[in-house]
Amino acid sequence: MKKIRIGMVCPYGWDTPGGVQTHIRDLATHLIEEGHYVSVLTPITDDSISHEDYVVNAGKPISIPVNGSVARVLFGPIASSRAKQWIASGDFDLLHLHEPAIPSLSLLACSAAEGPLVGTFHVSTPKKKAIYAIGPILEPIVEKLTARIAVSELARSTLKDHFETDAVIIPNGIDGQRFANAKVSPAYSQGPTVGFIGRFEEPRKGLQVLIDSLAIVARFVPDVQYIVAGPGDSQEYLKKLNSQLRNRIKFVGLLSNEEKESFLKSIQIYVAPNTGGESFGIILTEALSAGTAVVASDIPAFRAVLENGEAGELFKNEDPSDLAKVLVSLLRDSDKRKRLSENGRLSAQKYDWQVVAEQIESVYEMAIAGGQRVTLSSENKFWSRR
Repeated sequence: MKKIRIGMVCPYGWDTPGGVQTHIRDLATHLIEEGHYVSVLTPITDDSISHEDYVVNAGKPISIPVNGSVARVLFGPIASSRAKQWIASGDFDLLHLHEPAIPSLSLLACSAAEGPLVGTFHVSTPKKKAIYAIGPILEPIVEKLTARIAVSELARSTLKDHFETDAVIIPNGIDGQRFANAKVSPAYSQGPTVGFIGRFEEPRKGLQVLIDSLAIVARFVPDVQYIVAGPGDSQEYLKKLNSQLRNRIKFVGLLSNEEKESFLKSIQIYVAPNTGGESFGIILTEALSAGTAVVASDIPAFRAVLENGEAGELFKNEDPSDLAKVLVSLLRDSDKRKRLSENGRLSAQKYDWQVVAEQIESVYEMAIAGGQRVTLSSENKFWSRR
């Protein structure tokens, strides 16, 4: 497609780890490498840290509970004003708004703009959830979108349930070669190693399920080591453990992108024990690309990514005993791990940015086919000056 000017809005704090932020960062990088102009408007918690040149700081986010987690978003009159200024000065051919149906910068930008607007919906949320209680108010904003993308069938169903509108499914993308070519680190590859990455203080990430499996796994694989990465207070978990098991768990803190790639490449098994609230599972595709055997809870999103167990092993959600059974079987069978690794690597190819970005660019082309450019709306749904 021809080179265009793209304004992208990230609803969540840019410097907070998360799948949506990773998706936007990688997509922006890929589009810039292809010659497009990209500007990303996003909240930033710590403005003393330098960020990518294409990032525009909209202000500090606040934390709100959503979908069993905590979302760091920005909303209100000041955020609305900054979104309008960014739109007015950007001379964009198209706006790409992520999660435009939750109170966030994306919703404000969608309200403020006219022209080619593309929305990507990442979240899978039951209709009863409070954040969608204002659905009737949001519907006119969602209807302004020229095109809608859902990252999974679950995200698409959420959109249909709440707003009775549809979307094309395009999954989150990854740079598969980065993970496939990552360096193996001795810190993560010595002996039987089981890895986990996530904000482990959030119960739905399922770390407790993984830890509860350790007593059984260690009985059959005495030298097993669980390696846990991500932000959070590890002491709360360690003090609950039997002293004989504490040396079987290692907390390594928050990883850089390069460290994360090495981590996923080095461990023998990656476990995603999430208990619910996921619409996709980008960490699974990253681990698959690294060639690591993946084990995940059998929630619908993970079952879809792992192709019902063909690309990775599934265990009964919130069942530490079943997880332990799966882990012991895999840790004792290197041939089975290799077969699973190869199946996973092949399955992950469809999530590579070379494939995913082409699909997104096709949506862009359709959205701008009318020849319009992005302009400020004469009427704004939120915080109008009238």
